[in-house]
Amino acid sequence: MASEDRADVEPRVKIYFARGFIRMASTGPKPLVFCGPSGSGKSTLLQKLLLDFPDKFGFSVSHTTRRPREGEVDGVHYHFTTVKQMENDIKQGRFIESATFGGNLYGTSKESVERVSKAGKVCILDIDVQGVKKVKQTALNPLYVFIKPPSLDELESRLRKRNTENDESLKMRLKIANEEMKYAEDPNNFDFVVINDNLENAYYQLKEFVNRKIILNSGDTTEN
Repeated sequence: MASEDRADVEPRVKIYFARGFIRMASTGPKPLVFCGPSGSGKSTLLQKLLLDFPDKFGFSVSHTTRRPREGEVDGVHYHFTTVKQMENDIKQGRFIESATFGGNLYGTSKESVERVSKAGKVCILDIDVQGVKKVKQTALNPLYVFIKPPSLDELESRLRKRNTENDESLKMRLKIANEEMKYAEDPNNFDFVVINDNLENAYYQLKEFVNRKIILNSGDTTEN
């Protein structure tokens, strides 16, 4: 679940895992989990990776009950749905994980992840630290990547430039970001942490990690 849109309150997280999904994922390509605070540049780096390796990676499009923003396309940026429909799907066990933020539901459906895996691609999941902790309790066993801003001050500057936050929501985002960054300091929590102080340099490091851990291990020697 993408963390870029998380609202101004501490999340009440409910995580659901389907046995069929765990069996499928453990035998298919190893998933890649992206994590990082809003404003870290995570989404930009993720998109660059998808563009460079279109046949290798596929993105699991999250569901949300919030209204689409200008320029967002249903099925591309999110699967936009209703609260009633999503709550019913969660009860039916169709979601791997879901969470409530500021009155809106967000989640990763089993179908979205399976669609990528069945295509023979490495599934990329965009989730927050709460989701990471829950995934670690399963047999999914993905590779975990954390995108870290240079500092909280720089992160605050980036968020202010977006002009989408009020003082209260900005304060909450920075609080959550600080907690996430502390969690990422433990070397056991992520396979790779990249500091995004320069986009091209950060992407170079990310690409090197992906080449070493995924591309070369799959026997694909195609250079990008």
